[in-house]
Amino acid sequence: MRIYLHACCVNRLTDDQTQERIREESAAIERIMRSVRRGGSIWVSSDVLSEEIESSPLPGRKRENRTLLTLASELIETSDLVIERARYLESTGYGAFDAMHLASAESAAVDVLLTTDDKFEKRASRGDGAPRVPVRNPVLWLRETNV
Repeated sequence: MRIYLHACCVNRLTDDQTQERIREESAAIERIMRSVRRGGSIWVSSDVLSEEIESSPLPGRKRENRTLLTLASELIETSDLVIERARYLESTGYGAFDAMHLASAESAAVDVLLTTDDKFEKRASRGDGAPRVPVRNPVLWLRETNV
């Protein structure tokens, strides 16, 4: 299973865990990361994810997320095709980073892009921009898969 984690999934592990939803999503992401460590899943990352992590104003979060990125099996570099696709996705309503994440995930032909961003998931689920990979919340996705 080839997965792409949206920046909010990576950040979720360092979010304040006092809310039940955040704890549940964090537990799902930890389960996915265990699968990555065991070799049951392949985590495909991107230059875009690295850039977004580096833009964090929180030094502790940035440090932990950099460490987490070392578990990624593949790194998608930003290409002209990714940029062109992202521009189109942005023109259909996606934010700039979301469009780049989705275009990167598509270029890697992942099985799923996981996000905790409800707006991003909803836009993709509606088919805005004709996404070429499914965009799912990690909790719901784990309920449907055997990861």
